[in-house]
Amino acid sequence: MFESLPQHFRDHELSADVRTLLILRKSMEKGLVNTLGDMYVVLKGIIVKSPKEMGPFATAFYAYFLDITIQKDQSLDNAVERSKAFQEWLDNLSDEERYKEDNDMQDFINKFLDEVHLTTYDIERVIKGEDILKNDDPNMKDENEQTDFDSNPKVSKMADYSQLSLDELRKRMEQVAQQQKHKHQGGSHWIGQYGNSPYGNSGAAKGGIRVGGAGGGKMARAVVGNPQFYPVDKKKLLKDDNMDAALASLKGIEEETAEVILDIPKTINQGLKEGGLFLPYEKEKVSQKMQVLLLIDNGGYSMYPYVQSVRKLFSKMKTRFAHDLKVHYFHNTIYGGVYEDAARRKYIPISKLLSLDKNYSVFIVGDAAMAPYELDDSSQRDWKRLKDKFKRIGWLNPMAERAWAHTLTTQWLKQIIPMYTLTPDGIEKAVQKMNRERKVLR
Repeated sequence: MFESLPQHFRDHELSADVRTLLILRKSMEKGLVNTLGDMYVVLKGIIVKSPKEMGPFATAFYAYFLDITIQKDQSLDNAVERSKAFQEWLDNLSDEERYKEDNDMQDFINKFLDEVHLTTYDIERVIKGEDILKNDDPNMKDENEQTDFDSNPKVSKMADYSQLSLDELRKRMEQVAQQQKHKHQGGSHWIGQYGNSPYGNSGAAKGGIRVGGAGGGKMARAVVGNPQFYPVDKKKLLKDDNMDAALASLKGIEEETAEVILDIPKTINQGLKEGGLFLPYEKEKVSQKMQVLLLIDNGGYSMYPYVQSVRKLFSKMKTRFAHDLKVHYFHNTIYGGVYEDAARRKYIPISKLLSLDKNYSVFIVGDAAMAPYELDDSSQRDWKRLKDKFKRIGWLNPMAERAWAHTLTTQWLKQIIPMYTLTPDGIEKAVQKMNRERKVLR
C-alpha cells in the first residue's frame, strides 16, 4: 500500500523514503489515520521540515490522493474546480444544495476542502464496526422515507470496520439493499451518505465499501458502482430520486483513443543493451475524449411537465461534460436548423451540426408528438442527414413507450432514429447501443 508515495513526494523535491512508509504504516496500525485529513496531518509531520516545504507538500498530497494537479501559477481553488474528484463530489450533493440560488462556486470549493481535511480530532470518537453490526438487523424494513436532508451534515462518530472481512460486509450490504427503498443520510444502517454505515459515501467509515461518491483518500476496501445497490426504479420516468442512476449510465459514452508515440526510455535502454544501436520503439498513449451533442425540444404544452427534471439532468451533464458538450434547442421538429439558446432566438443551420466530428454521441430529447404536417419531407430529410452523419445517436422520449404507437409522427421518427424512454434504463440502453456502434466504427 502506498509503495509509490515516497517517489511521488521526491518528484516534488521533498524528502521521503522507505522510512516515510514505515512511520506511516505504524501510525495507521495505531489507529492514528482514520480519515484523509488524518493522512494529511501525519504525512505533514513526517515529510515537512520547514515552512517553505508546505506549498510543495500540499501540491504533492492533492495530486497523489485526489488526482488534483496544481499547475505552476495556478491557485488551489482553480485546480480543485477543474478536478474530476470535485466534479464527482458536486454530482453527489443533494439537488437542494446543488441548485440553491445563493450558492457560488467558492462556497462549494470551501466545503469540499473542509471534508478533505476532516480529522479524527474533529470527530468526537471512534467506535468499533463490530459493535455496530452486532446490534444491527440487516433485514430491517425501510418503512419511513427520510425527507429532512441536511445540506451541511456534521459527522460526529467515526466507525472502524477494518477488522471485519470484506465478504461479510458485502453480504450484509446486499441484505440491506434488498430492504432499502428510499434515499438516506446519516446513521449506521442504510446505504447512504454522511453517516458511519459501512456502505455509502461521504461519511466516516474506515475499511468499508464505497457506494457512489468521489472517494475518501483510498480508505475504502472496495468500490461498488453497480446501480442495483441504489434504491431507485430505473424504469420510471427521469426524476430527482433516479437521476444519479441516469448519470451513472452516461459514463459509458467515454471513449478511449490511442496515439502512437516514441517510447524514449525503452529506446534508450534497448540501445544501450545493443551496444549503441538505437532502434525506435513505439507505444500507445491512451487518452480519454468525450463528445456529446444534445438536441432538446423545449417548447410546447406536451413537454412542459418534463422540463424541470430534464433541466436538472442537463445541468449535471454540463458539469460532467464541461469541455465536450454542445446543447441546441428545437420546437417539435427541426426545419433546416436548430437554436443555440433556450429562448430559440439564435438560429444556426443544420450544416453547422453536420460539420462536427462524426464521433459525437447525439442525444435528442422530445416527445416526438406533433401534427403530421409539421414533420414534412424537408424535416424528415434533416433528421435522416443527422442519422447518416452520427452513427451514435438516440432519441430519449419522456412519453411511456405504450403511447408511442398512438402518434403517427412518433412512429415516423422512431423508424429514422433509435428511440428510448427518458428513464435511467432507457438511457443505459441508448449508451449500450452507442458502444456497439463505436466498435463497428473502429
